Amino acid sequence: MIALIQRASRAEVRSDGRLLGSISAGLMILLGVIEGDTMQDVNKLVKKCSMMRIFADDNGVMNRSVIDIGGQVMVVSQFTLAADIRKGNRPSYIKAARPEQAIPLYETFCRLMSEAIGHPVATGEFGADMQVELINDGPVTIIADSRGL
Repeated sequence: MIALIQRASRAEVRSDGRLLGSISAGLMILLGVIEGDTMQDVNKLVKKCSMMRIFADDNGVMNRSVIDIGGQVMVVSQFTLAADIRKGNRPSYIKAARPEQAIPLYETFCRLMSEAIGHPVATGEFGADMQVELINDGPVTIIADSRGL
């Protein structure tokens, strides 16, 4: 499971012109479920994302988590994080989990993240064509792969 974690001043996601979710200060997480991912991968990434200290403390040092600042979280499914670009110029997405595996893991990640931060997370719509608007604060962008945690 791969998460692209971005510290956001604000973010929103739309599909077909309708607003699916929005957040103010917090984390925008693009989540890619990889073939073979399990609940262990979900648990590792929820813990890492919710506790990652990438928000400034009173001294301007990145020493606070999204929980510490009472921040919000948005999670958007992103199968293209599974792209294999080693051969040719057209990415292969064969490593991305099929929807029957990916949807339950994505939904569980969102539920557990909500429990970790103490309030609901904003989400996109799995499999939809979405437009994401983000003000990346910093910018701070971190890639986390559950296989390396």
